[in-house]
Amino acid sequence: MKFRILGPLEVVDGTHRVDLGSTRQQTALAVLLLDHSRGTSIGRLIEAVYDDNPPTTCRSQVQICISALRRVFAQYGRPNLISTHSQGYAIEIGDDELDSDRFGNLVRTARRAASAGAAEVAVGHYREALALWRGHALEGIDGRLIRAAARRLTEDRIAAHENCIELELSLGRHREVVAELTELVERYPLREQLRGQLMTALHQSGRQPEALHVYREGRRILVEELGIEPNERLRRLEQAIRLSADTGRPAPAPPVSAAVTAPRAGAPRMLPAGIADFTGRAPQVGAVRRLITPSPGERASSAVPIAVITGKPGVGKSTVAVHTAHTVAERFPDGQLFAALHGGAARPVHPFDVLGRFLRALGVPGGAVPETLDERAEMYRGLLAGRTVLVVLDDAAGESQVVPLLPGSPGCSVIVTSRGRLTGLPGARNVEVDTFDPDQSMRLLAHIAGEDRVRSEPASARALAELCGRLPLALRIAGSRLSAHPHWSIEHLAGRLQDETRRLDELRHGEMGMRASIAVAYESTGDLARTLFRRLAILDFQPFPSWVSAALLDRPLHETQDLMDDLADAQLVEITGTGRGAQSRYRFHDLIRVFARERLAAEEPAAERGAALARVLSCLLHLARAAHREQYGDDYAGLHSGATRWPLPDTLARRLVQQPLPWYERERLTLVSGIRQAAQAGLAELSWDLAICAAPFFESGVYFDDWRDMNTLALAAARQAGDRRGQAVMHYSTGLLSAAEQRYADARGSLDTALELFRQTGNDQGVALAVRRIGLLECESGRFDEAGARRVVASRLDDEKAQTPGRRSSRPAGGRPASGPSPRNVETPVRK
Repeated sequence: MKFRILGPLEVVDGTHRVDLGSTRQQTALAVLLLDHSRGTSIGRLIEAVYDDNPPTTCRSQVQICISALRRVFAQYGRPNLISTHSQGYAIEIGDDELDSDRFGNLVRTARRAASAGAAEVAVGHYREALALWRGHALEGIDGRLIRAAARRLTEDRIAAHENCIELELSLGRHREVVAELTELVERYPLREQLRGQLMTALHQSGRQPEALHVYREGRRILVEELGIEPNERLRRLEQAIRLSADTGRPAPAPPVSAAVTAPRAGAPRMLPAGIADFTGRAPQVGAVRRLITPSPGERASSAVPIAVITGKPGVGKSTVAVHTAHTVAERFPDGQLFAALHGGAARPVHPFDVLGRFLRALGVPGGAVPETLDERAEMYRGLLAGRTVLVVLDDAAGESQVVPLLPGSPGCSVIVTSRGRLTGLPGARNVEVDTFDPDQSMRLLAHIAGEDRVRSEPASARALAELCGRLPLALRIAGSRLSAHPHWSIEHLAGRLQDETRRLDELRHGEMGMRASIAVAYESTGDLARTLFRRLAILDFQPFPSWVSAALLDRPLHETQDLMDDLADAQLVEITGTGRGAQSRYRFHDLIRVFARERLAAEEPAAERGAALARVLSCLLHLARAAHREQYGDDYAGLHSGATRWPLPDTLARRLVQQPLPWYERERLTLVSGIRQAAQAGLAELSWDLAICAAPFFESGVYFDDWRDMNTLALAAARQAGDRRGQAVMHYSTGLLSAAEQRYADARGSLDTALELFRQTGNDQGVALAVRRIGLLECESGRFDEAGARRVVASRLDDEKAQTPGRRSSRPAGGRPASGPSPRNVETPVRK
């Protein structure tokens, strides 16, 4: 999904432009995007939407806007895009999803390139950044706050233009920039740097009279509008042009390319053939190039530069390594060595065998190759001393496999690919390779299957790319299958991949296969790690907090956390958030999740799967009730089930929920998915108990749609199980939701049903809560006598319960539990 504010506000999902709704909703979204790195307070949203004239209902109106935006983005698979925090809201967007972020990143990259003397590279980055603009920033949205933000963005745009053109002039492109500068000077007549640049470009193009006219027109505007003369730099430039003198800027020197040495005869050339349809990866290729070809000043006196390319199975690590090696081969005239280490195989290639191949490639006769690993390594390092050789080690199992293959000469460089990060290699730097973005995916498909074919079915092509998880290997397989079956439409192949149980079967062509690629990583882990990997696929929610590993395996967290790290090192799960211990979060790539579900079905008995799911959901319930108690002081035992808990240690649970509302916000989708999965699995008590625990958060965060859906699911599960206590609690919660939405007739109906069920089940606390809430509804309707009578009944029930050992009152103790009545209505009902 792309968010665009460098022009009219626009959100695009693939090829679809998202309908953002009313002007107020667009204004609220614009502010959230502007503030995405820090979050937005309710007050700032109100200021943006209403300026200095907010109505009395402004807070609720802003909440309605946020709720409407959440529904919009939920339709595009981003229900958690806008989150609630203690002061307001925040929008959770990824790197480069917002065009102004990408603009800023490109400008910073351009500045670094310019500082390093790479003017041509810097110009390219500046031009890419400026091409993101589609008009005036946030055009069409009014308001003081928006206008101020748009002015700041415009100032950044002008500065980037000035810097870019200054570099263009230094490269001697005077004629090429005249038209562009003329338009910019007309648009920003008071910018003296732009005016000076236009004068310089005209003068160097032999158009001195026009250059002098530009100066005179600028002086007139400055004097008439501001009462000032042009600055000294502009005046001196005008004098130099008038005298036809040198401008003071030396003629730019021609670009100096890196020195290239002719390859030496007999040097080994072991690199595999390059890939003709190599797509994307410019940042990663550039990063590896910089690491393995440092400047003389950057190269340490004795360190061998090592770039480690990491990433999940099928992401194209080897392709990036080989492509990069070919682009720098001429920098290594003494040769390029390559070895496929097969690190994921049952028996990875031993360094002893690799050194034998390398020594023979370097000219050592077979009979002279030493018989021990240490002697081979010594001879290898000795032969490379004083040479400039590139060594590429593909698919390394670990540091111990790589270390004997490292040169000792600082003139050599090494590229390693591995699923792990190999942090134990001295001086190694990691370059992460991730999945393609949608545009790169489309380009690779077009390269392999044919541009006309992709162009004729763009929507189906994008759907196919998503079904492939935008993994290069999967995309290459899909493209190859289309190429091999010219009568297939792209829609046909995408349809075949829709069936998740057959998706990995479909993603196989010749010797290429996604299942085999993932299986290599799976088999490289230990038995218990593989069990955890399979059981993680039981969960319908992602990302998952690391504590689920303890519940899935029924083991202490300090043991299972190490197993999670093993899976992350094998690139079978990816870390999506970092924190202390149990606060770390992980997720599957879509195709790896499909593989995990295959192994789950094949290797885990149904009883084990069910027990593992129950432990996770009961642990989630344990944490949810702990968070409720931490926030509100009383969790209302009458509203909860007797479901068995699988608790984490108390100290750990308290640490996790020490900030209850942020915990609920962070785990909202976990709770929603957990309630749904419990209902589907027939775990009715867990389903409705989780739903009532989440109700206060759904109310305070204005997640009314979630609240309604979860109540419906949990109520159905309670009915199917014949659980009248659960039915009563869910009718009670539905009554609270209807009251919050000011649907008082519906609220009364649900609460009456809850009251009757509470009475039938002998739940006195539930009866007191329902009676008290019905009384509040009667207050809202002006029937204060009836409301007072109900308060007396509720108080009498409280008094009776207070005399019963071990029983809790229905009156709030401490803060507000939204699973009970709101304090503003409970103790002091407000007349309307």
